[in-house]
Amino acid sequence: MEFEFRAVAIEWRGPAPFVFAPVPSDEAEIIRDSASELTYGWGVIPAEATIGGTTFTTSLFPRDGGYLLPIKVAVQRAEGVAIGDEVTVRMRLGR
Repeated sequence: MEFEFRAVAIEWRGPAPFVFAPVPSDEAEIIRDSASELTYGWGVIPAEATIGGTTFTTSLFPRDGGYLLPIKVAVQRAEGVAIGDEVTVRMRLGR
């Protein structure tokens, strides 16, 4: 399952502060419909994402009926992503 979307990078202070790209609601609905086939537990879904020229592996976090894509610090630095920046994300879900 593959997606491409634009999102504004946000901060969410859960167990530790992280920068995330919220998955838009239309894409989140499609993911939610397939979540039971994609998750490996706790509702998180493995993903490979690309922002700019940087590809990385991570897992989507379920949050408030949608999903957040964590943007790793290495990706933030490599692509100059900060909170409030709009990013284009290409994402493939599954293992």
